[in-house]
Amino acid sequence: MRPEVFAGLIDGGWAGLDFADFRPGVTIHRLWRDPGSGAEWALLKYRAGASVPRHRHPGPETILVLEGAQSDEHGTYETGAMVCNAPGSVHSVRSEGGCVVLIHWALPVEILEEPRATT
Repeated sequence: MRPEVFAGLIDGGWAGLDFADFRPGVTIHRLWRDPGSGAEWALLKYRAGASVPRHRHPGPETILVLEGAQSDEHGTYETGAMVCNAPGSVHSVRSEGGCVVLIHWALPVEILEEPRATT
């Protein structure tokens, strides 16, 4: 079986890819997914001010910030930062100025809090 190769992602090669809606203000381009386990590699693109609500990682999560900065309760991670979240970790994610990240989930995440609707 041949590997799937995604050239130039670190150098902005993601810019020409098609992204689909994922969460409000966040789009996704799925690179690879194991339908049996739910493990996945994807690119997430956050608009300025976008966020993902509080969620739990049943398995490990790895994030590489390709452009911009992403923050959670533990800090802000700028271009080039790699973040490894352990199984069982819980956080919410936001990007004040927008960002693009390469992300790997070993197992699908569990959303703990949906954002409240504003009226």
